[in-house]
Amino acid sequence: DLKKVPGNIPPDIVKLDLSNNKIRQLRAKEFEDVSELKILNLNSNGIAYIDPAAFSGLNNLEELDLSNNSLQNFEYGVLEDLYFLKILWLRENPWRCDYNIHYLFYWLKHHYNVHYNGLECKMPEEYKGWSVGKYVRSYYEECPKDKLPIYPETFDLDKEDEEWERHKEQSVQTVKKHGVIVTVIG
Repeated sequence: DLKKVPGNIPPDIVKLDLSNNKIRQLRAKEFEDVSELKILNLNSNGIAYIDPAAFSGLNNLEELDLSNNSLQNFEYGVLEDLYFLKILWLRENPWRCDYNIHYLFYWLKHHYNVHYNGLECKMPEEYKGWSVGKYVRSYYEECPKDKLPIYPETFDLDKEDEEWERHKEQSVQTVKKHGVIVTVIG
């Protein structure tokens, strides 16, 4: 029934299981004194907010379980100190697919060695069930599907990121009309 991360954690601990408690938020520098930590389980706590500096100092962390919480997105910077992270558990969170989810998606994309699961839109209703990657790729598209210049089915398939980047580079068109430059990515 812990409501916050205890302050008396031994500094040489390598695995910490705080699952099934009532920790609703992670404050800045919660784990600052346990820099040897490799595995951190925060599963099933109802965590709704993580301060951007909460994981500060966890330079050796390899596995982080944040599944079955109340996370909708991550603020910019939350994952920045996790240089050696290999596994990130994200399932069973109500991920909100709006602009705020982009940080998490791009962090994972640029840290391709991190294996993760459970990154699926739960809200708003129109994106429920979409992978977050599919949502982010469609975010900048303003044209209706039937007006896309090439391959409108791109948004119906969940393609690998490299394939998406290759497609995006091929289909960028720049048009000058009435003194305005319009770039269409599709």
